[in-house]
Amino acid sequence: MTPSILALDIQVVQQALAWGREQPVWFCTVLKTWGSAPRSPGALMAVNQAGAWCGSLSGGCVEESFLKELAAGRWREPSQVVTYGDSGLAPDTALPCGGQLAVLVEYLSAGRHTVGILQTLLGALEGGHAVKKQLALPGACCALIPVDDASHPQVEYQPPWINIWYSAPPRLIVAGWSVVAEFCVSFACAVGFEVIVCEPRPEFLAQLDGKLPAGVRLVRRMPAVYLETEGCHARTAIVALTHDARMDDLTIMEAVNTPAFYIGAMGSARNSEKRRERLVRSGGLDEQALSRLHAPVGVAIGSKTPAEIALSVIADVVAHKNRLAAGQADPGQQPHLHGLAVK
Repeated sequence: MTPSILALDIQVVQQALAWGREQPVWFCTVLKTWGSAPRSPGALMAVNQAGAWCGSLSGGCVEESFLKELAAGRWREPSQVVTYGDSGLAPDTALPCGGQLAVLVEYLSAGRHTVGILQTLLGALEGGHAVKKQLALPGACCALIPVDDASHPQVEYQPPWINIWYSAPPRLIVAGWSVVAEFCVSFACAVGFEVIVCEPRPEFLAQLDGKLPAGVRLVRRMPAVYLETEGCHARTAIVALTHDARMDDLTIMEAVNTPAFYIGAMGSARNSEKRRERLVRSGGLDEQALSRLHAPVGVAIGSKTPAEIALSVIADVVAHKNRLAAGQADPGQQPHLHGLAVK
């Protein structure tokens, strides 16, 4: 399976770190895009002095041009912004996709200072404390500031100042295996989530053999126990998709004690209401805790099949993640159409 976007960016920083110990590195970040663009702001690429590179800035539209200019002696300021597309550099007069993009190119000399910066960025991407990198063109990075990783943009570009945030990839915890969970895992991996599947039941563990994509972590414990002991960061979504009331209810009771940005449970509207009653009666949850629960889970696309339900679930999770990143308020739960036939 193709690595997720965030996993690729971790690889870029790891490679830049390996190069930066012994040689200069050109560390590139997509700042802004216009029109069609295959990589979003924050995407990374690193290049060494021999022209070897890791990551990408586009779908291959600009990398060749960039390397050619690099070999000709360009990009030697500590930082500079390069524009590709209309009126900017490109292999042709315009990008094949018809879009434009602005790229920050940082020239990092070999040595301890570069290594320290890249180690900090790598730690943030791998799950440590999120950081904001600041620089003023054409200068080098002037600050790495620890920040709350719950809500931030990817990039702010207001010349000459540039702010770039680095944090762990969004995480999806799948509480229990099911046919819907199988599709959710695939979709979540495709859109760049780190995925953890919690499943302790032997009969379902037997079904998992060979079905988890590369990189997905399997935890053979009750989801509630995992959440109680391990917790999660604020860029985590938790979804209960089993219809096993004991597992799903216990998961929710622990999930509301975490900073997760999304908590969802599958079921019909009628079953979801019964679950809420149980959570109040037996779990002691109050209205504030229940307000965090998306049940029925997903967006209203009229989904019926397991794949459609999974698509609606991941679409809702992504929508909430993106609103969080943009600093927008949660508009609240909307009516859900899927799952009405699920008992």
